Amino acid sequence: MLKIGDLRERTRVNVSTLRYYENLGLLKPALRSDTGYRYFNDSVVQRVLFIKKAQTLNFSLAEIQEILHSHDRGTAVCSIVKDLIERKISHLDTEIQKLLAAKQRLKSHRERWTTYSEDPPNSESICTLVEELISLETSISH
Repeated sequence: MLKIGDLRERTRVNVSTLRYYENLGLLKPALRSDTGYRYFNDSVVQRVLFIKKAQTLNFSLAEIQEILHSHDRGTAVCSIVKDLIERKISHLDTEIQKLLAAKQRLKSHRERWTTYSEDPPNSESICTLVEELISLETSISH
């Protein structure tokens, strides 16, 4: 049996994180002493390391919780992991397209603005470059 400090040493995960995982239901101590000490089975080391590895795949703690709870119920979970990966790839593809479109917008503004002169320091305008965009967007939406 491992105390939480021993678990920290074996996994290199700090105690507050381990307690947080316990509060989320990701870890369960095998028992608690009368003085409140948590005692974990050796198998919890593998579970903590799984959590950390899953986080490197950008799995959220909620997703990891889904995987672990399915595993605890005796369900094979690799298909769940594959499905999550597919959803993450699809989401990333969408985000990449949005980022590329945003990059293109910024590049076109940068190109258009190369000929603009600087606003005078005491001007009513904060920056005509940005204010021009606000005017353009307002006229386009009406």
